[in-house]
Amino acid sequence: MPVSKNEQKLIRSLAYGKYRHRHRLFVAEGQKVIETIATRYRPVKVYSTLQHDNSLSPLLTPLSSFITPSELQRISFLQHPQDMLALFPLPEDTLPMVEELSLCLALDGIQDPGNLGTIVRLADWFGMQHIFCSHDTADVFSPKTIQATMGSIAHVSVHYVDLPAWLASMPDDLPAYATTLDGDSLYEARLSDRAVIIMGNEGKGITEEVRRQVKHNIKIPSYQINEQGAESLNVATATAIICAEWRRKCFGPKQELP
Repeated sequence: MPVSKNEQKLIRSLAYGKYRHRHRLFVAEGQKVIETIATRYRPVKVYSTLQHDNSLSPLLTPLSSFITPSELQRISFLQHPQDMLALFPLPEDTLPMVEELSLCLALDGIQDPGNLGTIVRLADWFGMQHIFCSHDTADVFSPKTIQATMGSIAHVSVHYVDLPAWLASMPDDLPAYATTLDGDSLYEARLSDRAVIIMGNEGKGITEEVRRQVKHNIKIPSYQINEQGAESLNVATATAIICAEWRRKCFGPKQELP
C-alpha cells in the first residue's frame, strides 16, 4: 500500500523535536537498527522494501507495510536509505532511583547529534545503563542521533535533568568526576567504581554551574611533541578513552563487571 501524503508529512515532521513530542513518536532506519530497538520499544509502524525477505524479525512482520524504494527515498532521512523505516513510541523519561546507579555518564551541553549517538553506543559497550543530560544537550530521539546509536538506545536510558541540581542531590558515595583541561591525569587519579563521569560541550567544555558541584577533575594527558598541535579531543573519542580506562582500572576483565 503506498505511503499516503499525510503519512509522509507526519514522518518528515519528526525531524523536529516539537513534533516528536506532539505525536509521541521517533524514527529509526535500517533493519538491524530497527530490530534492535524493537527488543525494547514496540514499533507503531514499519515501512519496508523487504516484502519477500524471510529474515524479517517476527517482531516486525505484523506491523510491516511494503513500499517501493522510491517511496522509502521520499520518507527517509538518510542519503542512502536502508530498506526499512519504522516509527516508535517516544518513551516517558523516568529517573532511576539513586541506589540503582553504578557507573554512569552525564553530558553537559553536547550539541552534535553524531557525538551524542556515539556516546550512547559507547555507554552500551562499556555496560553503562544510564546517561544524564543537561536540558541544552541535543535530543537523543532525533533521527540523526538515533541512527548514530546503531540501536544502542534500546540498552541505555537517557534522561534530561537540571544537571547542576541533579549533581547537588547525589550522595557522597556516588562521586562526580568532571573532565577538564586542568584536572588530574586519568591514569594517575583515584577512580571510584560507582561514579558519574561528566563530559562537556564540544567547544566550551563543562559549565561553571556544573563544575561547582564537582570535587574531582580529571583529564586525558597529551603526549604530543609539537606545542602547536591539537588543543583537544573530540568529545566522543575522549569518552571512549575515559570509559575504557575506568573499566580497566576499576573492574578488570569483562566477567567482573557488575
